[in-house]
Amino acid sequence: MKKFILIAMVLFGYSHFSQAQSPEEKLKALGLELPEVSQPMANYVKWKQVGNVLYLAGNGPDVYGKVGADLTPEQGYQAARETGLEILAVLKAATGDLSRIKQFVKVLGMVNSAPDFTGHPAVINGFSDLMVEVFGEKGKHARSAVGVAALPNDIAVEIEVIVELEDQ
Repeated sequence: MKKFILIAMVLFGYSHFSQAQSPEEKLKALGLELPEVSQPMANYVKWKQVGNVLYLAGNGPDVYGKVGADLTPEQGYQAARETGLEILAVLKAATGDLSRIKQFVKVLGMVNSAPDFTGHPAVINGFSDLMVEVFGEKGKHARSAVGVAALPNDIAVEIEVIVELEDQ
């Protein structure tokens, strides 16, 4: 019986510790670093907060070309993941602490794709998978993943995000 209690305490402590990791600690554990937040390309802001909701402008990677023509779906996935890191950097700049994010609400993922390419959801999974790795259940979100004829400067993907923040 004592062994069972000891094992249960160890397992509970381990799961409690892993759940208590901050998003920044999870990024570090994944070996990921946030990039610098770039300036907007035109006359807009990177984010807008209304109450406890934070709306992010579209962000994209330093990966160029059309998925299904110039890039493989796997390269598109990595481009979406890279965009996720950029979005996390914007979220950190906007909030000061990624732990302030209560939940991801809605994501719009646009894929610069060849006309016959239909794997848009698999490409945008690069972003979605990263958010779940970093935030767990809070990172799950409603999402649209669509193909478009072109994106600014021929970037491979562009992603917009809406998150809810914890009360301060």
